Amino acid sequence: MSFLEYRLKFAPTGFAKVFYVNWSLYLLICACATIGWLMLYSISGGDMQQWAEPQMKRFGVGMVLSLAICFTPIWFWRSMSAAAYIATFALLLVVYFFGAVGMGAQRWIDLGFIRLQPSEFMKVSLIMMLATYYDWLDDRKVSRLPWVILPVAMILAPAVLVLMEPNLGTTLMLVVAGASVMFAAGVSLWYFGIVIGLIGAGVAGVFLLRGTPWQFLHDYQYRRIDTFLDPSADPLGAGYNILQAKIALGSGGMAGKGFMQGTQSRLNFLPEKHTDFIFTTLGEEFGFVGAISLLTVYAAILIFLFWAAMQNKDRFSSLLLIGIAANFFLYLAVNLAMVMGMAPVVGVPLPFLSYGGSATLVLLLAFGLAQSAIVHRLR
Repeated sequence: MSFLEYRLKFAPTGFAKVFYVNWSLYLLICACATIGWLMLYSISGGDMQQWAEPQMKRFGVGMVLSLAICFTPIWFWRSMSAAAYIATFALLLVVYFFGAVGMGAQRWIDLGFIRLQPSEFMKVSLIMMLATYYDWLDDRKVSRLPWVILPVAMILAPAVLVLMEPNLGTTLMLVVAGASVMFAAGVSLWYFGIVIGLIGAGVAGVFLLRGTPWQFLHDYQYRRIDTFLDPSADPLGAGYNILQAKIALGSGGMAGKGFMQGTQSRLNFLPEKHTDFIFTTLGEEFGFVGAISLLTVYAAILIFLFWAAMQNKDRFSSLLLIGIAANFFLYLAVNLAMVMGMAPVVGVPLPFLSYGGSATLVLLLAFGLAQSAIVHRLR
């Protein structure tokens, strides 16, 4: 019996698939989304239509798509990986030449009813492509240089386009998520050591070449680094966001000021309060207890994903789950580090809480793929 025949014989079919879905994982996701809607409702001063209602509609559409993906066999998505990667890369090229501009960046395709951000979709299609590649590749070739160059090119090609938008946060997430799949596939640690050394040299170059015609980053990105190192140097300018975020988090204390009682967000002291800095609103209104409760939910989601990856006997599914978990963790780590002043502000949303369509939709599509891997795993 071939491997495909084995999968077709023992995989659940029809209505039976419902009993193999990890509904606890979906419940945790819905809990995060509900917290996000409450925060958006609070930030808007009790106005459902401003941010909360549109976000709820997007989540509803995303959940329907996620369930549709969930019940579709995982080997179908494996066969679609290359097409998804190529299509998303083509959309990045469209953004580069014809993309809509907003807040000094060219990151979107304006479809009228929605502004699509292809770089968000690339996070998932890249993971799918790498998982497919290592599922196809012989284990003996994983660490051989010719077979390492191709996945590195798969990662760097979209990363360069995203960096040119410019979007440093998403670029870093693409590189690290891709590297996580390579690491899980068994690529030699020597390659990662070389990359870390090159990153160190690149960081040194960023600072040494500042102010020259060959500087690596844009001026506003350098200002973000300056703000990260010393936000108090410009408290009413570049350092304003992070200082107000720290004030909001600190003022929440242990139990917070209460729902819809956050002064920093309600009185508009905190910019981007409904997107990148929404965690500070949660911290101000529900304090340390609320913040830790949310992080516990996030941790449970990650545990479910990694446990499912370890239990899955299909190499593609296992690598896919690890990649999705790594990507989800990067959303959390970068956003939380950013709003707490532990990393430069790079514009990464908090999963299922921050207002926005592309990120929410992509995350739900990714979890649909994860559920498909769980439902159709070998038993």
